Amino acid sequence: MTLVADAVHHDLVVRARRALVDGAWREASVAVRDGRVVAVGGLTDQVDASVDVTLPDDQVLLPGVVDSHVHVNEPGRTEWEGFATATRAAAAGGVTTIVDMPLNSIPPTTTVDALEQKRAAAGPQSVVDVGFWGGAIPANLGTGDLRALHEAGVFGFKAFLSPSGVDEFPHLSTEQLHQAMAELAVFDGLLIVHAEDPEGLDAAAASPTEAPELPSGGAAYDAFVRSRPDVVERTAIEHVVDALRATGGRAHVLHLSSATALDTIRAAKAEGLRLTVETCPHYLTFDAEHIGDGATQFKCCPPIRGEANRELLWQALVDGTIDVVASDHSPSTRELKFAGGPDAAHGDFDVAWGGISGLELSFRAVWTGARQRGIPLEAVVGWMSRGTAALVGLPTKGRISVGADADLVAFAPETPVTIDVDDLSHRNPVTAYDDARLFGEVAATWVGGRLAGPSAPPARLLVRPDTGVAS
Repeated sequence: MTLVADAVHHDLVVRARRALVDGAWREASVAVRDGRVVAVGGLTDQVDASVDVTLPDDQVLLPGVVDSHVHVNEPGRTEWEGFATATRAAAAGGVTTIVDMPLNSIPPTTTVDALEQKRAAAGPQSVVDVGFWGGAIPANLGTGDLRALHEAGVFGFKAFLSPSGVDEFPHLSTEQLHQAMAELAVFDGLLIVHAEDPEGLDAAAASPTEAPELPSGGAAYDAFVRSRPDVVERTAIEHVVDALRATGGRAHVLHLSSATALDTIRAAKAEGLRLTVETCPHYLTFDAEHIGDGATQFKCCPPIRGEANRELLWQALVDGTIDVVASDHSPSTRELKFAGGPDAAHGDFDVAWGGISGLELSFRAVWTGARQRGIPLEAVVGWMSRGTAALVGLPTKGRISVGADADLVAFAPETPVTIDVDDLSHRNPVTAYDDARLFGEVAATWVGGRLAGPSAPPARLLVRPDTGVAS
């Protein structure tokens, strides 16, 4: 519904010749009061507002990105990333809401006490809205901790099916996967899954290389990809589907990298199982053929695979098999990211930390790839704003419409940008996107109608709206 702003004073009005309102492009003035969009009118409508902004013609007005997969790491590993730097990076990239993963912080978010420590760390520092995932590990199954975290407002529960890389967050066995999903099904909690099969990983490590002329590990990227073959993802996703079928629960597959699992996913959805799937900007941007040996800034698990695989992921996004795109921002110090290498810019894939730092660049990276393939900007917004908001159950996020949160982004989609890692806002200067040429510039980000930036007041800490717990 379109309304003209009334005579009441407003905090902000943003005018744009192209605004994505209720999923459609139009000229608009978007009026904001008390953090919400209260009216959408014509471009030149009279609106009494404290701040009146008209975007130049090369900029469009978009809803803020909702990034449902971010590792902030505070408390405990704040030298890797903290809420101050992560949320500034988010705002610089047009991200107005993040949902923080339960690891690699210490303690991990597997109890209500640990959740409160996270909230205490995030509250004073965050310039975008922040929600939290809980964690499902062997030690908190059947203890009441999962229900307690659910009632405290977490958006769901992260589980690994293979070793996570940190000792304080152990993985679930297949039997424990079924146990966790059955426990969550009682209160309709969402299980979000790092889907790699440990037996497949062990088998890949023990088997001789199919290409003996190539090195078997260390600096060789080809060897790293062979150590985490497609079958590892596909088998783990089959286990998730089996658990859904047995329990009637809900599950979300994180960071899908292998297109060989798409038929399994399509069949599960056709069966009516409650399964959603994400992929990440790095799987849509890079390919194994162009990653050099020692380039451990590209190391992530599951790995970036080949160019043909990448194109199948794009097709699966377009046809709806993959539901959303989220950054999986997983930073570390530069020393950990290039560990084991001969110098500060080359690492050993066997020992370097696995994770891509891309929070600030995720939306622009996906838009760049979409633009190259003739996919419209509104589709990218659907995957990274409206879709992720729906995944976590935040109906006032990810859209511009009356009643929605005034999370707005002024975006110049045709502006080319060459990325310099030293210009980015996340804590440690390392990213796979260094020197990449992307399209799109974020000119301004408003969170709840307030311009985001280092001097902005703290944003909100979010809980699931159905909890009754105040944000």
